[in-house]
Amino acid sequence: MERDRIGLSFGDVRLRSQFSNVLPGHVSFSTRFSRNVSLRIPVASAAMDTVTEHEMAIAMAMAGGIGIIHRNMTPEAQANEVDRVKFFTNARIEKPICIRNTSQTIDEVRRWREEKGYRFTSFPVLDSAGRLIGLITGDHFGYSDGAQTVGQVMKGVRELVTATEGITVPDAYELLRHNQKKILPLVNEKRELVGIYVYSDLKRIAAGGLYNTDGNGNLRVGAAIGVGEGALSRAALLVEKKVDVLVIDTAHANTVSVFETLRALKFRFQDTDVVVGNISEEEAARTLIDAGADGLKVGQGAGSICITGTVTGVGRAQLSAIYWSARAARGSGVPVCADGGIRSSGDITLALAAGAHTVMLGYLLAGTEEVPGMVVIVGNTRMKIYRGMGSASAIVGNADRYVQGGKFDGKVVIAEGVEAAVPVKGTVASVLAEYLGGLERGMTAVGADSLATLQKNARFERLTQAAAVELRPHDVTVIQEVVPRAPFASK
Repeated sequence: MERDRIGLSFGDVRLRSQFSNVLPGHVSFSTRFSRNVSLRIPVASAAMDTVTEHEMAIAMAMAGGIGIIHRNMTPEAQANEVDRVKFFTNARIEKPICIRNTSQTIDEVRRWREEKGYRFTSFPVLDSAGRLIGLITGDHFGYSDGAQTVGQVMKGVRELVTATEGITVPDAYELLRHNQKKILPLVNEKRELVGIYVYSDLKRIAAGGLYNTDGNGNLRVGAAIGVGEGALSRAALLVEKKVDVLVIDTAHANTVSVFETLRALKFRFQDTDVVVGNISEEEAARTLIDAGADGLKVGQGAGSICITGTVTGVGRAQLSAIYWSARAARGSGVPVCADGGIRSSGDITLALAAGAHTVMLGYLLAGTEEVPGMVVIVGNTRMKIYRGMGSASAIVGNADRYVQGGKFDGKVVIAEGVEAAVPVKGTVASVLAEYLGGLERGMTAVGADSLATLQKNARFERLTQAAAVELRPHDVTVIQEVVPRAPFASK
């Protein structure tokens, strides 16, 4: 690709095999989606309203990746989706519901809990200065006389196992397990409560294997935003809900409005990573990195439901876009996400070998059980709707993605995507098992035990039309497609 700049896509090349002493099961998929957001597998789910809401984001994080919640909803609804992901495990609760009145009776606390709809039964008890003085648990609701007060029945602070706020998730789990306790209150030097860990959730994380979690043991999740003041106010709600990464989600990110939004976000939310997309040129990659981007999303016109190239005449072959954008980002510490055009596990291998740190999947995840929407019957096939965010139906609430700063006026819709249906595929875990299995085989074939080694060892060979035909099933009628394997585990 260095020799000439002809546009190449995944179907135009293959990797050449090399000597390998890497065995299946001995590869690492660890990578980064942005400067400070790491992943256990190099996969993110697309910010599309027929792909990623909280169910998909939870499944992705549990598999080791990350889901990016789409923005074709109100800011409040999107923030709620993020909240549902972050507190799916509830490993560390930073602002637990507490009891401050020790003269309340257990019956009064029970009625208060029912009125509020709280499903949990453990409540730290604080004094007027916010210091931890005890704990009420489910046992008190089940076995105490309802007329007794909180102060009479609570477990006093001397009966509790506590820790400082800096304790790690593994250490918190071991501390609770060793002492056979269900709740670990976290206190500062003044004995003020700063959070709690819940044993059941820590145990689930410990058994989860590939779970992608933040420093508090909560699942990682990202969220898409647009540009301008609306994006900034939306971002404020998302950051309040502890979103791990914001994604400026536009069809063309090399614009004034994107740069202004990026700078404003980095000024207001300095502790939150911002990934910017989409781009396909090395110049755009360099300027966005200089403006403060923590990650780049690459791909213009390559998606299966994208018709940007047909409508506008603008776009770039995806493999070339990945290679040149990643080349521009090399040495900056800013990861590249390949978004679009991926139709198989082999394409994932090629995208990562060309320089991407992660891939963003839409089509390959569409139709899984976790995507939004109902199952429809088309002919005799169970299917789910899959539409581009530039399709006529989606663009109504998403106009600024395709017209910078624009709003839908109800008159003219210039669609850059289509609406389609895809067969139901099963769970995210099962399809990711297939895709990661293919990636693992590709890495071992070129002697790579890590994604960095894959990029170092990659030797691409351009294909003739005859070679492209030869390297796919030919001269037969295929009667069985690939069946997803059991959930995948890597080193």
